[in-house]
Amino acid sequence: MTERNKYEKLLQELKEMKRAVVAFSGGVDSTFLLHAAKEAMGEGLTAVTIVSPYIPKWEVEEAKAWTEKLGIHHEFIHTGIVEEIRYNPVDRCYLCKRAIFSKILEYAKSKGIPYVLDGTNVDDLSDYRPGLRALEELKVVSPLKDNGITKDEIRRLSKEMELETWNKPAYACLLTRVPYNTELKEEDFVKIEKAEVFLMKLGFPAIRVRTHGDVARIEVPSDQRRRFFDEALLDQVAAGIKKMGFSFVALDLEGYKMGSFRPENEQDGKGVHHG
Repeated sequence: MTERNKYEKLLQELKEMKRAVVAFSGGVDSTFLLHAAKEAMGEGLTAVTIVSPYIPKWEVEEAKAWTEKLGIHHEFIHTGIVEEIRYNPVDRCYLCKRAIFSKILEYAKSKGIPYVLDGTNVDDLSDYRPGLRALEELKVVSPLKDNGITKDEIRRLSKEMELETWNKPAYACLLTRVPYNTELKEEDFVKIEKAEVFLMKLGFPAIRVRTHGDVARIEVPSDQRRRFFDEALLDQVAAGIKKMGFSFVALDLEGYKMGSFRPENEQDGKGVHHG
């Protein structure tokens, strides 16, 4: 089946639902799904975005701008740090996903909306995605996955549809910047977000700032590591990130490799993360 045929089948399934909530982060997958749902359902669509300390403010603002552009009703559910993940356990993705989607389901039920949809695609099944179990348990519908739509197909179709997110870098929530078994604090997420935004403005769109106490460890794609041979840039980065509240700034010499951080790679029960 061609990707265009998959898309037509997706539209038909969404049209039959008539009303649904799309869990909308503003990323590549959920934006593509939102666009399809808008085409299929029209006024029957509601977007819901979670606002929490570990979701960057800029990401929420981008999501808001997108729904305003498309004229989609958009609700925001505010949460603090989910108590079950207060100490960043290894199964935090499952626990967090279950907690936030339970809230989205509660909202949908209160409005009489029969379906909650998320942007999981078929490639996610072969990646380390512990949160998928929570979606299955809660009976959240993943129409992209169910129609066999891959990440590359989503990007290509998004480009054809002139969606600005077609080439947006993957971006995991800020929980992935903190070592496992470490107490989560809102002020730490503020520092991390500021540091990453600072680096994005310097031309590093795919960036991670991991924290180890008062140390900020910068990860950039391996092909961008050479930029740090510039002493002026090193000084600018060190000074800028220290202003965010870190005492030390380090560059990970191996660079960032998406999906290379797994629980089985833990050292002394801490460190390494996915995302």
